Amino acid sequence: QVQVAESGGGLVQPGGSLTLSCAISGNSVPVAAMGWFRQRPGKEREFVAAINWVGSSYYEDSVKGRFTISRDDAENMMYLRMNSVKPDDTAVYYCNSGGTIRGENYLPSNNWGRGTQVTVPS
Repeated sequence: QVQVAESGGGLVQPGGSLTLSCAISGNSVPVAAMGWFRQRPGKEREFVAAINWVGSSYYEDSVKGRFTISRDDAENMMYLRMNSVKPDDTAVYYCNSGGTIRGENYLPSNNWGRGTQVTVPS
């Protein structure tokens, strides 16, 4: 069983930056693929970014060029660096570990954290 825990959320001004962290623990770590999702107010949870075993990354179109996903397998950590944030980035961000990457799509596993809130005021 793999457990994940997000941290690093908070209030950030438009155009600012923030780094989210995901700590992964349990059996079968490090995992092959991991990803970030978010749930904006009143919307369904959606894909943000994913990274595979060799460090190849995939992004949702609206965050390309602004967000960067990375992993540190020695520390069992994953990160999401968020630059040039916008009010539309306001959401609860979730870490997912152990999913599957097919093409440029990340199919999540059942290993979810509780999420971390990111708020970008308008």
